[in-house]
Amino acid sequence: MGFVMDIIKGIFIGIANIIPGVSGGTMAVSLGIYDKLIAAVSNLFKDVRSSIRTLLPLLVGMALGIVGFTYAIEYLLSRHTFVTCMAFVGLILGGLPVLLVSLKKELKRTSHSIGISGILAFVLLFCVAVFLPMMNAGEEALRTFTATPLTLLALFAVGIIASATMVIPGVSGSLVLMILGYYYGIISTIKTFLEALRHFDLSGMMQNAVLLIPFGIGVLLGIFLIAKLITFLFERFGVTTYCAILGLIIASPFAIFYNTGVLSQPGSLTAGQIFVGILAAAVGGGLTYLLGKEEKA
Repeated sequence: MGFVMDIIKGIFIGIANIIPGVSGGTMAVSLGIYDKLIAAVSNLFKDVRSSIRTLLPLLVGMALGIVGFTYAIEYLLSRHTFVTCMAFVGLILGGLPVLLVSLKKELKRTSHSIGISGILAFVLLFCVAVFLPMMNAGEEALRTFTATPLTLLALFAVGIIASATMVIPGVSGSLVLMILGYYYGIISTIKTFLEALRHFDLSGMMQNAVLLIPFGIGVLLGIFLIAKLITFLFERFGVTTYCAILGLIIASPFAIFYNTGVLSQPGSLTAGQIFVGILAAAVGGGLTYLLGKEEKA
């Protein structure tokens, strides 16, 4: 029963990781398995058998959650872009109270102020989140990849970056992918691979697998390598790390609206869409806030 429950928990973490604004790390904390997950990753080479026994059902569940929700997320972004984006923004902003509480606890624990380093970290990550999307070619360029050596190397590097953020409570790996301009392309590639698999199209499977494998290797390698680094950063530079995360999250709604093309079509929105979008943001914010309350508890 424990194995099945861990698969179910993994499914929720997988779904959380694929939705921009929802933190897989926060979901793991809310489900009561974050410490177990990080310990298993950190001690993988010290206690292989125990770590694999812990990670296997969670990884199976995450894979099921990611695969199952890929179709839904692409449909929502293509057919209901504004409403979906507003839901994402709500999910992001709803997590801010948790991060602010964590920052206050860290300030109290260390008896330090935010200081110049905290301000610089906030401004730097804020600027990164705002200006990186503006450097991308546009939405359509993000939907497909060509298997060139440079693209494969970039996907590998992006996988490492995304996996690093996936293990931090309060930070969304998918949100970082969207800021970097790779979210649409990866979602589209996963869906195309699944379609080829469903039709036993070996050529299509191979073409998309070539793109997904370096990204997947980057994600796995990043999780293993970054787990201890994340612990080190929070232990030694907790206040600065939280300030950097806040800068990223506060600026991220702009990245979502810019990358989805919503900012270029404000006049096309109807009053009904705006109302539903505001409602979706409120629901999303409430959901993340409730998860945050579970985390604080």
